[in-house]
Amino acid sequence: MKESLDMLQGGSGASGQDHGLRQGLVSEEAEFTREPLSADGPRRPGVLVISHGSPDGHWVKLVDEAVAAVKAGLPGGLPVEASFLEIVDGRLIQDGIDRLELEGVTDMIVIPLFMSSGSTHVDEIAYALGVKDTPEKETDLEHFRLSARVFFGEPVDDHPLVAQMIWDKVKPLSREPEREALLLVGHGSRHDGFRQRWEQGISSLAARVKDISGLAVTDFALLNPDSVHKKVTYWQERGYEVAIAPLFLSAGYFTKKEIPSRLEGLTYRYSGEALLPHPLLPHWMLDQILHIMRSMKL
Repeated sequence: MKESLDMLQGGSGASGQDHGLRQGLVSEEAEFTREPLSADGPRRPGVLVISHGSPDGHWVKLVDEAVAAVKAGLPGGLPVEASFLEIVDGRLIQDGIDRLELEGVTDMIVIPLFMSSGSTHVDEIAYALGVKDTPEKETDLEHFRLSARVFFGEPVDDHPLVAQMIWDKVKPLSREPEREALLLVGHGSRHDGFRQRWEQGISSLAARVKDISGLAVTDFALLNPDSVHKKVTYWQERGYEVAIAPLFLSAGYFTKKEIPSRLEGLTYRYSGEALLPHPLLPHWMLDQILHIMRSMKL
């Protein structure tokens, strides 16, 4: 267990500002492993991490590495699967469910590895898993075949660890924080209800980043509906130098193509770095998993 915790704390990118957050989780994990809860009792818990999926093998590899770090930090023998909503053949959500149930899992902790509770994908996955009776938006996703009880977690939204990850990624771009505006750019949604949840979560996340960074301004923009060019122009006209932080799980089409295309003709700083890789993302998942496991009646 100690080696797995050391691994989660290590790696480049994490700054000293998140030391207290990491230490709190490490203490919780250590305490948890001393408790009598077993992964091999009459009811058997398991973990299913669900993300979108990508044709980019490196995108998938980064997710797999984060999930492997989570598995290393959990009690030995507890099954963990990483599955994808689409694209990654042989590793779709039903494939992950089937593998966990073949290992005897009766209580399935599902971590939706998406950036916002405003994602329509989170809504349709919850519906297809039987967590909710009807989806808020029409979906082609049918109910999955499963027998296990489902304990559905939370997407990223505005977790303090995520704010620290974002600042760790963009801090090298900062030269004069008192003259800089950081713009968090997320996917967003055009659908009522979902758009508002996107805005609420990313706005709160931007405020958290401001609290830990010392930047003069932190704000957000969405690709859907598009407000990126407008927001950059707004802050530049007020004399700020603008840096862009993509709020995406892993680098891919949106970070490499879509965001830069919305910024044509503007002056800005942009590393293109998504959340992964970062050692705090496994901690964020572990935090949820351990909390849910404590609430279970096994």
